[in-house]
Amino acid sequence: MFFFSKNKPVLKDLIPEGHVDIHSHLLPGIDDGARTFEDTLRLTQALQGFGVTQLITTPHIIEHVWENTQEQILTIKTTTVLELEKNNIRIPFKAAAEYLMDDQFVRLFRSHSLLTLKDNYVLVEMSYINAPIQLYSILFDLQLAGYIPVLAHPERYLFYHNNFNEYVKLKRAGCLFQLNLLSVVGYYGPQITKIAEQLLTKGMYSYVGSDVHHNNHIKAFEQKVKLKDLAPLKEAIANNQFFKVG
Repeated sequence: MFFFSKNKPVLKDLIPEGHVDIHSHLLPGIDDGARTFEDTLRLTQALQGFGVTQLITTPHIIEHVWENTQEQILTIKTTTVLELEKNNIRIPFKAAAEYLMDDQFVRLFRSHSLLTLKDNYVLVEMSYINAPIQLYSILFDLQLAGYIPVLAHPERYLFYHNNFNEYVKLKRAGCLFQLNLLSVVGYYGPQITKIAEQLLTKGMYSYVGSDVHHNNHIKAFEQKVKLKDLAPLKEAIANNQFFKVG
């Protein structure tokens, strides 16, 4: 068993050169991610060091918590890109958003355009406490409005862990799944790693994301992957090339 563990790779070594990260919190002072531009710079440089050459950063939009608007996000993105260029970082750096699926979200996509990862692909999340009561109605209406939901870190929703069929229902309802890479090193706990492995084994993830907020997340990329089979993870990582521009 020791030999098996010893030969597992560290997470950062599985990130290929040219990787597109589609989930992070790098815009300064806008949510629970980077607080200052110095944080943004440090986190961006670290991701570059892992092989990331394009970034889609995704600040939270949560009513009464992070009430960011599209205009605010794009304005801060523009100034951030200019500051990054002053520090010799010139990579594709796009801003989308991570939308909490709640009543405000429904009102938003019915009346305004959303900040998408690419085309009509939109990153969504749920509360960690429970799924929204009208979850499947929201997903249906979102797709009716022309969007494809990409569900952030499904492995982290503990209320689904004892009913794996709920993941199957979400997939059937049109949800694509995005794995948080740190889930496979045990950063969020062994149970979340276990569910991530099950979802990977069944081929249920479409994409991956770093979900980087701060330095502790960066440090965790130095930890060893705790999966038996790396092939499904490598496939999900490779799928992120879908979002590559240029």
